[in-house]
Amino acid sequence: MSQWSEQAAKQWDQFAADWHSRSDAMWETGSRRTILPFFMQHISSQAGPVLDAGCGDGYASCKLAGQGYTVEGVDIAGEMIQHANDRAKAEDVHAHFQTADISRLPFSDERFAGVLSINVVEFTPSPLRALQELHRVLAPGGILVLGILGPTAGPRAHSYRRLYEEATIQNTMMPWEAKQLSRENGFLLLAEEPVYKEGITSDIAGRLSVELREAVSFLTLFALQKEAN
Repeated sequence: MSQWSEQAAKQWDQFAADWHSRSDAMWETGSRRTILPFFMQHISSQAGPVLDAGCGDGYASCKLAGQGYTVEGVDIAGEMIQHANDRAKAEDVHAHFQTADISRLPFSDERFAGVLSINVVEFTPSPLRALQELHRVLAPGGILVLGILGPTAGPRAHSYRRLYEEATIQNTMMPWEAKQLSRENGFLLLAEEPVYKEGITSDIAGRLSVELREAVSFLTLFALQKEAN
């Protein structure tokens, strides 16, 4: 495991309890509430197994499993995986979890019909390598639902100390950069959906240019299809 990965695992282990305490609210009524409907709109439970890459405490994995999806979940933090296993047991759903780095996934090529990866690619030493690895494990025609933090998202502060030439665990990336990187590396954009900072209504956003809408985003979701070879 690289120094970056070791530091990331350590920090996310430390954040795990707090994350778990806020997880349900984030997914049910907060900034993540539109993610699972977006995912299920693009990937059917009948399409094949799906991967939750950076599953955290397993909220999304368990909800998908409860809807009939066959789900594998991975996270770099062992404490997150423990919470995920506890959640699956408490909710009486079948989802398999393991500790893994999304830049080096323990799965064969073309294993999954769909991948969910929310606010994870930015927290790797090479977003390009992480994206290529997600592409590797997707079946041809499979769909990656990718979530990228927007400029107004608080977690972007993880990268601040880079300005002091200190090691950080985040590569900040604008949503347009993620979209272009995906297009240049074997993905076809099917859809995108922004999540705006609280206070920015769809009416307000609709009056802004594309660039300004991105500037006030908290999160952007992309549905990306793996192109045929």
